[in-house]
Amino acid sequence: MAAKILIIGACGQIGTELTLALREKHGEKNVIASDIREGNDDLMQSGPFEKLDATNYKAIEDIVMHYEVEEVYLMAAMLSATAEKFPMRGWNLNMDSLFNVLNLAKDKKIDKVFWPSSIAVFGPSTPKNDTPQTTVMEPTTVYGISKQTGERWCEYYHHKYDVDVRSIRYPGLISYKTQPGGGTTDYAVEIFHEALAKQAYTSFLSEETALPMMFMDDAIRATISLMEAPAETLSIRSSYNLGGISFTPKQLAESIEAEIPEFKIDYEPDFRQPIADSWPSSINDEQAQKDWGWQHEYDLEKMTKAMLDGLKSLK
Repeated sequence: MAAKILIIGACGQIGTELTLALREKHGEKNVIASDIREGNDDLMQSGPFEKLDATNYKAIEDIVMHYEVEEVYLMAAMLSATAEKFPMRGWNLNMDSLFNVLNLAKDKKIDKVFWPSSIAVFGPSTPKNDTPQTTVMEPTTVYGISKQTGERWCEYYHHKYDVDVRSIRYPGLISYKTQPGGGTTDYAVEIFHEALAKQAYTSFLSEETALPMMFMDDAIRATISLMEAPAETLSIRSSYNLGGISFTPKQLAESIEAEIPEFKIDYEPDFRQPIADSWPSSINDEQAQKDWGWQHEYDLEKMTKAMLDGLKSLK
């Protein structure tokens, strides 16, 4: 019997592609999508969907009981740039939803939890290059503070209550299938849309701002690989560093220019620049490699071609 899986926040940037990948792997009826709003046609037509507020414990519990859910992927969150505008809403959504799912696992109503963390847990005092798995974390954003706090609670619930919770610190994620969700790394998605539509883009980050990034296919593969790893091989129950590719807006623009020679970029850094400046430039993910065999597949050139080809195919 395939495990029944509930994805909370299934209509977001990661959730949409994760839901479809899990349905393909485990069967459409075994993966229940849920969100506060409906998603795109592919998501809605490919399997069961439940409208759900991630902060409502009883509503989550009802769905878990009804479908006999064994695993929950909690993808609902308010991201960095949006949470800076609505600090308490961001904190409440990010923390209440996590406690709801951890408590279901503590009470043995579900067997396994995936919860995403982020490079936003790091701060200005964190080593910027090759940021290690265990290091100084002094986040300066609402999103980062909530993710760092969430990591501590995940580890606590694992050690105190034997909750099987697993997590990845996602870098910036790049996809052509879904729209960005209000993050500081979103320039790396927007730039491709603008390159095809206008052959020009104005970056809200400066040209030399290097940030860790990852093509969505790699992120989905990493998520599923971690959840399938034997529990005894996992040494990290806060959240695993995940490295992908690190590049600046200038380097990304040059990669696009190789495909679209007339493309031009300029720079107007805004309120997201200080957020990006507080984050690492590159990530060390040796622990993920060692514990569950992680390796990324997409470099900058391969990702650029995949994004442009993917967006063209949607037109």
